[in-house]
Amino acid sequence: MSLASAAAADLDPRHRPGVVQNLALLAEYTSALAGFAPELPATHETDAATPANTVGGEHAALIEQLHARNPALMAFTRIFAVDPSGQGVRTPAEGALAGVPFAVKDLFDVQGLPTTAGAAMRVDAAPAARDAEVVRRLKAAGAVLVGTTNMDEFAYGFATVNAHFGTTRNPHDPARLAGGSSGGSAAAVAAGLVQFALGSDTNGSIRVPAALCGIYGLRSTHGQVPLQGVFPFVQALDVAGPFARSLDLLQTVHEVMADTALAKIDVAGLRIARLGGWFARNLDPDLRAGLDGISAALEISGPVELPQAEQSRRAAFVMTAMEGGFLHRQALRTNPDGFDPAVRDRLLAGLLQPAEHWLQVQRFAEWFGQAMARLWQHLDVLIAPAVPCVAPRIDQASIEVDGQQVSARANLGMFTQPLGLAGCPVLAVPLHRPGRLPLGVQLVAAPGREDRLFALARQLEAIGLTGVSAPPVEGQA
Repeated sequence: MSLASAAAADLDPRHRPGVVQNLALLAEYTSALAGFAPELPATHETDAATPANTVGGEHAALIEQLHARNPALMAFTRIFAVDPSGQGVRTPAEGALAGVPFAVKDLFDVQGLPTTAGAAMRVDAAPAARDAEVVRRLKAAGAVLVGTTNMDEFAYGFATVNAHFGTTRNPHDPARLAGGSSGGSAAAVAAGLVQFALGSDTNGSIRVPAALCGIYGLRSTHGQVPLQGVFPFVQALDVAGPFARSLDLLQTVHEVMADTALAKIDVAGLRIARLGGWFARNLDPDLRAGLDGISAALEISGPVELPQAEQSRRAAFVMTAMEGGFLHRQALRTNPDGFDPAVRDRLLAGLLQPAEHWLQVQRFAEWFGQAMARLWQHLDVLIAPAVPCVAPRIDQASIEVDGQQVSARANLGMFTQPLGLAGCPVLAVPLHRPGRLPLGVQLVAAPGREDRLFALARQLEAIGLTGVSAPPVEGQA
């Protein structure tokens, strides 16, 4: 049903309850952005502290295991017994990732298959003519693609609740969410079904599921990893990145994807600070204790403020709704009922925004980038929570933020969203919590300084504050 016919039937999209709710939220955020008076924070010194690849088992046995375990998790949307390109499965004897099985979020092109982006309306799309560039690079390094993974429709959500493919379940407790929108990839890695998997991160879609599933996930510097053959969402925010249970493997995968080699650096020379303000509110007590432990170990004195963190989150929220709505404008007009209603209503609300709101967002984004550049003059790594709480139950519609019950699906990324506009690399790191539901933190560095993130993450893992804890039942990949 077209929007015109819907209006004629007194179903104007602006009157849909879901659209009305999202319009109200966008109005609140754009009003705050309109009143924002750009003024760069003063430059100041800080008291910040300065503190082998494995090869998978026999391919047929792995595929059998994936088929056996996937129904309980809904991590995979497709499992490949043979390479979809028709070239057969190869396990090269050479290469940095020789024989390592991996999966990709179902928005990376896989030659010979439609790229669904988690949408029912794209199940019968034309098959991809070639692999996404990062998939090609990983295969060239010897990695073996074994499937595509579940996601929120069009990557718009933090839950991996998919109306068509189903809800991905957390390996640590199948009654709980895996996070999103790259939840299928995170769950597959956390459960030990594959050694690494690819996701995308616009507002936190790698970092949120990594934290909730208790694994490592990297949002690399914006623009460093090629996005050719990756279904788009928001150009200024989209990043492709890997999940893994091992820092060494995660780094190797990143280096292959970005065609780079990270330098080895001394953690003792790093200037490290913990983010306060927005990032100190609404924290699970165990998460606060974990951050306190990290601060004590690194002798971090006091918190620093991310410049206008809440405004940055608002700007990213508005940018996502508006660009997402514009990207899907044709389908919203001709096939609105083909969308997941929750996704459709957010996109429609974005599409209905006036152009002046886009200008407000761009004005803030420019200011924020300059403010962050000044911050990096005196700091090397920032530490922040990745999520406010452990994974909510699948039937739990809301979480508490500032004393209010708000949508869990839309707000699990409250600590990841503010960071995207600066284009910084961010590494999601799990707190060491064996036998308990996962929680994670973010390590943030200046653009191009992934080396600092890996160095600090290894230090935290070595002293036992962070690290992957196996879920109750874990397979072998």
